[in-house]
Amino acid sequence: MAAAALVELAERLQGICVGRGLTVATAESCTGGLIAEAITSVPGSSAYFLGGVVSYADAVKAAVLGVPDSVLAAHGAVSAQVALAMASGGRERLGATLCVSTTGIAGPDGGSEAKPVGLTYVGLAWAGGTDVRKLVFAGDRAANRDSAARAALDWLVELAGGAS
Repeated sequence: MAAAALVELAERLQGICVGRGLTVATAESCTGGLIAEAITSVPGSSAYFLGGVVSYADAVKAAVLGVPDSVLAAHGAVSAQVALAMASGGRERLGATLCVSTTGIAGPDGGSEAKPVGLTYVGLAWAGGTDVRKLVFAGDRAANRDSAARAALDWLVELAGGAS
């Protein structure tokens, strides 16, 4: 069950998107479907939420979301470049107005000096382009996943509210 704060953000997002005729898709890695879970916890989410892809493996990022193998090889799965490609690929393949992506190292293992546990990239794609935010969280695995999902939903609310 998604945390109450995430569901609250999803309710705000739904009100904005339904009112503006926007659709949303998700392309999640480190959040493991947590964003989609929060969105679909709200009755009526089918009016704007098209679907999501949980692409944990690089092969799925490439095959389902269209992330180029060359980008994965050059930058690694946890990178700004992959987050942007995931968001763009998700938007294109699912036909959404907006697509948010997450890729990161939730922990407790898997971190390095260059890419520490808690490092997360949130990508967003819309008709006007793409953008990415680099975030570093300091919680345990559950807290890092929750923080990443919250950051993604916050950004969706922000962009959808200002979308023309």
